[in-house]
Order: sequence, then structure tokens, then C-alpha cells
Amino acid sequence: MKEYLIILVICAPVFLFIIGVVFRLLDNSASIFMDNEILVDSSYVSEELILDYIDKSDDDKLRRSLRRALFFRKMHNLFMVLMVISIPPVIIAMFLFF
Repeated sequence: MKEYLIILVICAPVFLFIIGVVFRLLDNSASIFMDNEILVDSSYVSEELILDYIDKSDDDKLRRSLRRALFFRKMHNLFMVLMVISIPPVIIAMFLFF
């Protein structure tokens, strides 16, 4: 059982990173803007711009898709922070168990 726990602790940052990348791939805010004929400068649209268009837009479908993209972006940020936080315990566990 101890060996499985060690493997889980070592692989936890990688799993969190993979989940974070999946949420980043689901955040297609630039595509949403381009589909609605709104020009953007880069593929990474700022959160302020998304919130601004959510407030200004009358189109419910656009607002719903922008809210979903914003949710995916926040989940991406959360899992990246969790990944960074989980790295020091992994390093400590590696020194204690190996």
C-alpha cells in the first residue's frame, strides 16, 4: 500500500497539469468572438474583455458561451495553482522515502 501512495504522490502534479491543460483547451474564447464577427488581437482574450462582452451583449447564446469559456479559464488557473502547490510535498516525499 505504501508503494502505491508514493506513486500517487509523485504523479499528482502531472495529473493536475493534465487536467489544467484540458480546461485550457476547452476555453475557446477567441473562437467564440470570431464566430460572432468580433475581431480579437490574439488567441488569448483577456478576462476583462470577456466580462465586458458578457455585460454588453444582448445575445443570450453568446453570453452563455462566454460564461462557459470564463469558467473553463478559471478552472485552468485553479488546476495550475494546485499543480504548483503540490510540487513541494512531492519533493519532500521523495527525500523521505528514497
